[in-house]
Amino acid sequence: MLLKGVCHCGAIRFQLQSKTPVPFMHCYCNICRKANGGGGYAINLGGDAESLQVEGKEHMKKYHARIQQEDKVETSPGERHFCGKCGSALWLWDHRWPELIHPNASAIETPLPQPPEIVQIFLESKPSWVQLPEYSGVQVVNFDAYPTESLEDWHKRHGLFDPPTPSVPDLT
Repeated sequence: MLLKGVCHCGAIRFQLQSKTPVPFMHCYCNICRKANGGGGYAINLGGDAESLQVEGKEHMKKYHARIQQEDKVETSPGERHFCGKCGSALWLWDHRWPELIHPNASAIETPLPQPPEIVQIFLESKPSWVQLPEYSGVQVVNFDAYPTESLEDWHKRHGLFDPPTPSVPDLT
């Protein structure tokens, strides 16, 4: 599925192919909440890094999150891309998985499929003020940390894995 995204002010537009376009995973970790999420969580998708096309790269900024590991703080190798003009969170890329881009569902303009299941992760990091939403007609699965099932495996299990299309059209 072709995903098209844009920041709030329109300075950055992007598109990429995704085999995993269903927004099913809500992350309550400290990094996602503070860097991306307005409702106490963020929703990330998966996409093919080779297909990424960006218009307005001159406005793009990157952030490397700080990760608290027991008694020390580390810098994440993941690059959280955002608009330097309006601050909209756009996507994450990590050199450890160079073939993947994780666009934020909040930046995607393409109508996304409804998930048959919501997976809420890092509930151990959820602040007390955040109340978990109640969903009607959809199963909810909760995890205190990250689940072992990947984005791709989840999509395959639900019959939602979207094979890639051969080419990506221009942004214009």
